[in-house]
Amino acid sequence: MQNDSHTQLNNMDAIATLPGFRFYPTEEELVSFYLHHKLRGTRLEEIDTLIPLLDIYQYNPWDLPLGLESEQWFFFSQREARGGRPSRLTSEGYWKATGSPGDVYSSHNGSVIGRKRTMVFYVGRAPNGTKTPWKMNEYLPPPNSQPQLSQELSLCRIYKNSRSLRAFDRRPPPPPDVVNPIFHHESLENENDHSFHV
Repeated sequence: MQNDSHTQLNNMDAIATLPGFRFYPTEEELVSFYLHHKLRGTRLEEIDTLIPLLDIYQYNPWDLPLGLESEQWFFFSQREARGGRPSRLTSEGYWKATGSPGDVYSSHNGSVIGRKRTMVFYVGRAPNGTKTPWKMNEYLPPPNSQPQLSQELSLCRIYKNSRSLRAFDRRPPPPPDVVNPIFHHESLENENDHSFHV
């Protein structure tokens, strides 16, 4: 599994060298396309190249193999629960959930397609940890999905908090009349109505 992760990260580094490449998926695309296909084992060659599988809790956030210079980084992570809750401890700190989980909605039909939990990284051990600017959004299938799917994987977006007003779902405007034929996947008109039912 570790070798597969290194291979995926090397592939991502290779793609990142392509001129003008940017990876700015929206939350809807992360759930309805990337997480959806990863859990079903479909389109893995494309998806694994862009979002590697990694045990992120084996790393402090600044030690993660981030590779591509970006404002945000994406990983799939196995959800291994201890006593019904995943362990979020690292060697030097821990990830702490903030607030209540929120829903991710389809722009196609307004249905709930996933759940999002936000976490902040603290150095030290609870309850005396020191808050850092590192944050993570963890994306999961919706609560009504098959139990085995909701326990398998999550999709994590890791970033450093800043005072920038740039919204996560706002992408840099593409050059006029330019479409990248390599990374332009099929229209979300067909993808967004995917649910996690079988």
